[in-house]
Amino acid sequence: MTLATLILAAGQGTRMKSTLAKVLHSVGGVPMVTRAVNTAWDLALQPPVVVVGQDAAAVQSALGDRAQYVFQRELRGTGHAVQQAKEALIGRSDLVIVYYADMPLLQAETLRRLVDAQTASNAAFTLLTATVPDPRGFGRVVRVDGVIREIVEERAASELQKHIRELNVGVYCFRADWLWEHIGQLAPNPQTDEIFITDLLMLAIAGGERVETVETFEFDEIIGVNTRVHLSEAEVALRRRICRKWQLAGVTISDPATTYIEERVQIGIDTLIEPNTHLRGETVIGTNCIIGPNSIIEDAKIGDCCTITGSVVESAILENDVQVGPFAHLRTGAYLERGVHIGNFGEVKNSRLGRDTRMGHFSYIGDAEIGADVNIGCGTITANFDGETKHKTVIGDGAFIGSDTILRAPVTVGANARTGAGAVVTHDVAAGQTVVGVPARPIVKKQE
Repeated sequence: MTLATLILAAGQGTRMKSTLAKVLHSVGGVPMVTRAVNTAWDLALQPPVVVVGQDAAAVQSALGDRAQYVFQRELRGTGHAVQQAKEALIGRSDLVIVYYADMPLLQAETLRRLVDAQTASNAAFTLLTATVPDPRGFGRVVRVDGVIREIVEERAASELQKHIRELNVGVYCFRADWLWEHIGQLAPNPQTDEIFITDLLMLAIAGGERVETVETFEFDEIIGVNTRVHLSEAEVALRRRICRKWQLAGVTISDPATTYIEERVQIGIDTLIEPNTHLRGETVIGTNCIIGPNSIIEDAKIGDCCTITGSVVESAILENDVQVGPFAHLRTGAYLERGVHIGNFGEVKNSRLGRDTRMGHFSYIGDAEIGADVNIGCGTITANFDGETKHKTVIGDGAFIGSDTILRAPVTVGANARTGAGAVVTHDVAAGQTVVGVPARPIVKKQE
């Protein structure tokens, strides 16, 4: 069976109270419509058709060529949206799956169950349902002797029907030939002038066709986002889902409620994630690490047995056995070799620190190449910017940089050289040499 995917993304989202299109609001750092399209690709391995409305340009800009677009000029309901897609989809597939872009946690696995049920039954269509205590405004599924007979929108439901807890969550898999034959027969609702996709049920029943259901028990999946409250609910649910995945994979997360892990992050076994830690982007963390509390790590690669406490690490690379923090900042281009220690209020940018080098506290290293086993004293600064150009500092293996040293780049400090406390180094320092003062000069021993 061939499958096409249709995503409805034209709603205005007025309850979001935003200048941004509702479907472009993010959950887990990813716009909802992007999530919907990603799910479609996971399911069908081809571009979905996305129905867009007044915010079409912004949605198209976000998705690019990963989708085909259909424009719904008049927002006259879900059935009307599907009608607009008929020309783009007719004849392309045996089945058509339809869902909303504002259900960011819907999973491809659930959609596959829907497709499998539809394929097995050859019904007119199969819809996804859920039985939950809170109806959240969804339509009710009305059955007679166990057979679905009606879908009643909440605003049209009787008091008795409002007590029904089996909900139509708005996800459908249609037999394509049946859908395109009947979608044009839907009539506008007399009260609202909208055309509802749910009215296809009555057409199916009238034609003697079967309609099947599949139930989801993953209730997070059916969170539809219409307000900022719903958006935060989806965010919490996604965070819970991701944390659970990593816990089951061998990662200790001491407080999932205050741990924020984006989906592309990778974490090794026996690593501990402490509270209020944010792991973002393409971050990769090795085994047996301790991350947090209160750390933010984005697009970084962290080796095994590293500790990062209360610090910010962005686009940096740490080899094994590195210690960072608290209150350190590793910026883009920082590379820390094995055994490096960065203490409190240390900052490193676009620099490589060699094995076992120590930078205890209150120092800034930028645009530098630091050798192995170097001691960088408190308050050390590489003065790398002259107002127009960045310049490089090179420090050799085994050097000792005294407290409050300023290294005015470009400058090289040789292996095993030393600078005195408060030295301002403006010229290269030879290997093994000791310099002191402002500007720094070599110590000259008096002749006896």
